[in-house]
Amino acid sequence: MKKIEVKGDLVDHETRCSHYHTERDIIAIKFYCCQTYYPCYQCHEHDATHEIKVWPKEAFHEKAILCGVCQNELTIYEYMNSNSTCPHCSSSFNPGCSRHYPLYFEASCTKK
Repeated sequence: MKKIEVKGDLVDHETRCSHYHTERDIIAIKFYCCQTYYPCYQCHEHDATHEIKVWPKEAFHEKAILCGVCQNELTIYEYMNSNSTCPHCSSSFNPGCSRHYPLYFEASCTKK
């Protein structure tokens, strides 16, 4: 399997960064604006030269989440419905990441 490049201030090979580095901080997100994986929005803000654009709802079927343990990519739908567990390797994701969904995903910040 080809290793996917993750940019940012990484602290280990499971995509933890200097901003988020608990045992469960093991995902990277492909940013819609640049199609580049980063561990978090702060890494993107520090590294990229453009503003973050969130994933539109109609693109949630695209693979945009990387499990740092098994290196499998998940669609946004798979990730949001994963119950904070990788469906491929059963590693636990940080459930607190859901508080940041509006920074990455349109549906989370859409008002009804």
